[in-house]
Amino acid sequence: MEILKGIKIIDLGLFIKKTKSLIIGDMHIGSGEAFEESGLLIPVYSFKDIIERLTKIIDKTKPKEIILCGDLKHEFGRISNQEWREILQLIDYLKEKADLVVIKGNHDAILEPVVKKRGIKLVDFYKIDDITLLHGDKVILNALDCKIIIMGHEHPAVTIKDGVKKEKYKCFLKGKWNDKILIVLPSFNLLNEGSDVTGEKMLSPFLNQDLGNFEVYVVGEKIYDFGKVKNL
Repeated sequence: MEILKGIKIIDLGLFIKKTKSLIIGDMHIGSGEAFEESGLLIPVYSFKDIIERLTKIIDKTKPKEIILCGDLKHEFGRISNQEWREILQLIDYLKEKADLVVIKGNHDAILEPVVKKRGIKLVDFYKIDDITLLHGDKVILNALDCKIIIMGHEHPAVTIKDGVKKEKYKCFLKGKWNDKILIVLPSFNLLNEGSDVTGEKMLSPFLNQDLGNFEVYVVGEKIYDFGKVKNL
């Protein structure tokens, strides 16, 4: 489904047709180990699940470049064993498929020693024509000479209720920030659906506004256009 002319939603990824750019947000590699260490019960988690889902997206899009839009790792103050191992495996896998760009997120303060082992340089933002890609935890003024902003960070989701049953689904958001079109990516973290945009407090300065007119695209077995936040 096209979220904007020339920009298509493919599962949890966003694909820019003109440049064959695949954009993935907030993988949070290492979150499984972190949750287990804190005593939380989590679903069965496998790095293989991430690779399988990525492979389906890559096979559909055949990208020339893949952009990871921040928060590749999960832990703030250390690099866990899981992060070392799986981030390097992920980079090796993605570099076989396309050119790779890694944008720095707020969880990536000490990511550089890992990606440097594979010759990857962290960047604060990345530009494709009139599109700026950044993580979204802060406003980078010198990056915003653009018409479209694509960001991660927020992990948008919506809760769908059917009687007493309710279930949360990852979603894309499309709205405005100042005079620019703003697209927010869902998280690619398969352990956590994210933050409900209809009720939970948003963290990004780009979303410090009334989200009522933002459009919601839910990721399920296919992509569903749910209309505006204010109508949910």
